Parts: sequence; C-alpha cells; structure tokens
Amino acid sequence: MRGLFVTFEGIEGSGKSTQAELFIQWLEEKGKKVLFLREPGSTSIGEKIREILLSVDYKNFYPATELLLFLAARAQLVKEKILPFLEQGVIVILDRYSDSTFAYQGYGENIPLELIKNIDFFATSGVIPDITFLLDVEIEEGLTKAGFKDRIEKKGLEFHKKVQSGYYQLAEASKGRMHIIKVKKDSLKTQKEIRKIFQKKFF
Repeated sequence: MRGLFVTFEGIEGSGKSTQAELFIQWLEEKGKKVLFLREPGSTSIGEKIREILLSVDYKNFYPATELLLFLAARAQLVKEKILPFLEQGVIVILDRYSDSTFAYQGYGENIPLELIKNIDFFATSGVIPDITFLLDVEIEEGLTKAGFKDRIEKKGLEFHKKVQSGYYQLAEASKGRMHIIKVKKDSLKTQKEIRKIFQKKFF
C-alpha cells in the first residue's frame, strides 16, 4: 500500500520545521511509519547542492542557475528517497518541494511558470504531494525570525513579498491539495489546525 506524501511550505521563518516535527511526533504516536526530509538536501548530492545554493559567498547567482540546481537536488531526492519510501507505505514529510520553486524562482525571480512546470515534471517524475500545508506569517516577522543568515533570506523585502503573493496564488489554484495555515503565537494551536485537516482527509 502506497504511503502518503505531505509537504510543508512557506516564506522564510514561517515555522515549517517546528510544525513538521510536531506533526511527525503525532503520527509516530499513532504508530505510523514516517520519514522526514528537507529541500534542498536529504541526500549526499542534495546536501552539497544545498551548501552552494544557500552560501552567501556567491554574489552573482543567476536565476536560471538557481532553478536548475534546486531541480537537480529534487530529482535526486525523488528517486533516492521519496519514491522508494512511499512504495514501502511510509508517510513522507518534506520541508519544501515544487511549490517553493514556483513561488521563489517563478513569482520571485520572474522565470516563466510554464517553463518551471515542464522541467519540474521531468525532475519529479510527476510525483505530487497528497497534501500541502502553507504556513502563513507576516513577511517582516518571518524574516526577523529567520535571521537573514543565508543567501535566499538576504534577497530583500520586495523579493519576499513577491514570493508570498505567489504562494497565495498557488494555494488558490490548488485548493484541494494546499491548505493555508495562519501561524499563531502558540505553535501547538497552529499544529492542532494542521492535524484536524489531515485527520479529516486521511483518517
């Protein structure tokens, strides 16, 4: 029996990792087999690509280069981890996936969405999440929380505004799959909403 593919999305500092961890704890308490992954990364090749993509040492990163590196890491992750574990019936939880590419490189960097769609389909073998939680937080709050540490976080407020707007448009176009979760000060209250939606759909 195929497992479930769950992704967490959101701008910088939206609390994806925290909510993913709480979600995994809940699933494991229910006796579910769970695998947590992150993008880019979670494979030896992907982690090397992650170092390059997030490093502040590279000042002349072209959007096309960025796009192709993200998709290279994703192609490796899908083949090496996501598909094999889904086939074993595992619930795969992923911090960022294709929606990030549409939001950041598409809406943020103005790369044509149709082009991204075609290359992403090739990289992912057409694998789409069963459900996606989009964590919604104020941009300034998220960036402050993130700390402006890596190259992506340092791209500037206007860039991140375009990314957030892109996420809203993606969610509108994918209502059956993407669920916008307003981040609350109490992380457990945010988590409660995530669990409620998931339980209603799958349990």
